[in-house]
Parts: sequence; structure tokens; C-alpha cells
Amino acid sequence: MAKNVRFEKVYSQKAMSVMEIWVDKETGVNYVFHASGYAGGMTPLLDRDGKPIISPIVNR
Repeated sequence: MAKNVRFEKVYSQKAMSVMEIWVDKETGVNYVFHASGYAGGMTPLLDRDGKPIISPIVNR
């Protein structure tokens, strides 16, 4: 496994399909991942103005 993992899963909902939110720890940009069956996709999570949602970056 990689020493420095860039993405961190911060939310997961699983039922008939998978919905997760991942945060890029270098930029703070949030991404939403959705999978159902054999298909899936990831895209930036946007606010109502169409701008990416950015979480604060914690220096470790």
C-alpha cells in the first residue's frame, strides 16, 4: 500500500448501490462516487453556484 494516500473516504452509504464522498487531501476538493452493478463514476461535488466544495486541509 502507498505511504501517502492522497484520497480519503469521508462518507459511505450502501444499499442497492454505493454512494461515497472522497476528499483529495492535497487540494481539499470533494468528489462524489456512485456505483450500481458493474457501472460507476466519480465527479467533483458542486455547490449550488457550480463551484467545487472544498474541505479545509489539515497539515499532518
